[in-house]
Amino acid sequence: MSRVLILANDEATIYNFRREFLKALVEAGHEVIVSVPEAERAKVFVEMGCKLATISVTRAGTNPLEEVLVLGRYLKLIKKIKPDIVLTYTQKQNIYGSFACKINKVPYMNTVTGVGRVFQKEGLLKNVTCKLQKMAFKNSSCVFFQNTENLRVYREMGIVADNICLLPGSGVNISKYQYKPYPEIEDKTKFVFVSRLRKDKGFDEFFEAVKNVTAKTDKAEFHVIGWFEDDEYKAKIEYMQENYPVIFHGTLSQEEVYEVVSQCHCLVHPSYHEGMANVILEASSAGRPCMASNIHGCLESIEHGETGFLFDVKSVESLTQALLNFLEISADKREQMGKNARKKMENEFDRNIVVNEYMKQIDSVLK
Repeated sequence: MSRVLILANDEATIYNFRREFLKALVEAGHEVIVSVPEAERAKVFVEMGCKLATISVTRAGTNPLEEVLVLGRYLKLIKKIKPDIVLTYTQKQNIYGSFACKINKVPYMNTVTGVGRVFQKEGLLKNVTCKLQKMAFKNSSCVFFQNTENLRVYREMGIVADNICLLPGSGVNISKYQYKPYPEIEDKTKFVFVSRLRKDKGFDEFFEAVKNVTAKTDKAEFHVIGWFEDDEYKAKIEYMQENYPVIFHGTLSQEEVYEVVSQCHCLVHPSYHEGMANVILEASSAGRPCMASNIHGCLESIEHGETGFLFDVKSVESLTQALLNFLEISADKREQMGKNARKKMENEFDRNIVVNEYMKQIDSVLK
């Protein structure tokens, strides 16, 4: 039996997007240990047949002392567990987890789920992060990427070489996210936005577009699902709810999100950058047209005019026009776009494709 250690910065992303992978590992006879910060929900991994190793780590903190402590915790954990292979997700785990593996002489694999906010502007933090990642990935058995643009950027910057594998994002569980009949259009078309509330997810542009659309028609309603990573949006959400047809649902479980999305007519995702937008995959799997920024991480999962629409990133005007254009489409056309989206997910983004590739790479290393 091989011992597989998973390092991540929160239990939600592992549970929501990788539990099928954990199940495959357990069923294949591996001993699986999941390391995430302490959380009540993390107990679900034990119920799945995994072991749990909680470690304190912040998602976005940059305090030098805390960063050193995180590395020390991973060093201690790997030395204690003695895994046969380690898989890391997200930036901190990719860096500190890799260093800990190198010191302990344990093979490891990394997953780049997006370039992140650090890469959005030049500066010392970006330069340091690039150098650390280059050092971390040098001895990686495989670095998984979720879109071609992230891979291109990392190659051009010399962060990775040939030890790479391209995946269709995290994929989507098409059995769980089943096709739902397209909802009837009564007096309003319902748009839904699912995301953490912060600037680089496009909320400022979205709010301005809502104002523009509402000034032209009363036929649109906007649903927002997510949690606050930037507190300034609390006041903005309150203002939008009071003055515009905006309904804020707050934080919902993955299952609850699916139900709300299924009751809406179109998903909107004006993000600035993505690895692969899971909300688009899940909404498309449910048979809902999606409109999103014309960026890698979104454009791969949308066929413009066939399964949804793409608009210019950071452009209020382009997003406004996309929303207005969708309002002009017939119910039959919208329903067909949703069916096309579902078919695309079945053919290209089935999560089994992702799970099988991970298992293939792990087997290769362990043998």
